[in-house]
Amino acid sequence: MKLSECNIGFAITGSFCTFDKIKSQIKVLKDEGADITPIFSFNTYNMDTRFTKAKDFIDEIKQITGKEGMSTIQQAEAVGPNKLFDVLVIAPCTGNTAAKLANGITDTPVLMAAKAHLRNNLPLIISISTNDALGINLQNIGKLMVMKNIFFVPFGQDDYIKKPNSMIADVSKIGDTIEAAMNNRQIQPVITN
Repeated sequence: MKLSECNIGFAITGSFCTFDKIKSQIKVLKDEGADITPIFSFNTYNMDTRFTKAKDFIDEIKQITGKEGMSTIQQAEAVGPNKLFDVLVIAPCTGNTAAKLANGITDTPVLMAAKAHLRNNLPLIISISTNDALGINLQNIGKLMVMKNIFFVPFGQDDYIKKPNSMIADVSKIGDTIEAAMNNRQIQPVITN
């Protein structure tokens, strides 16, 4: 399946420092013809930060995708029974979201969408962005890496001197990761320099 034929759920969690890069990648996918439905975590939808105001970011994503998207658990619950997406991307995926997903916790729209999507045995793409990937969250990333239908955007340490436990995905590889996952293949190498 080509990206131009793909219905993509694009779930955004609160790694606010990556939002500009994520916006750019959503534009790339949209320009390639993908149909994209945004899904917002509660923090993404409501929290103003030094990086952006929530309303401004949400409005930009809606403008790029042409869709209001999902911002409640009730909306996200429909993902499974209605088989809304060919693939679901969580980008950025915070350590908090990864930990909850690895342990079956469903308390945000993003996590509900992921749970509902996985029940259909369809690919879930994780674009990790967390300061504790090589700390307490390493066990959760490991759990997710061995789960059926979960694929990772290649990721590596972003500042091994100042933040030795921090890892972030190379978001420019989201499209390639989607294409590989649609063929039930993990893009390699998954851990980068």
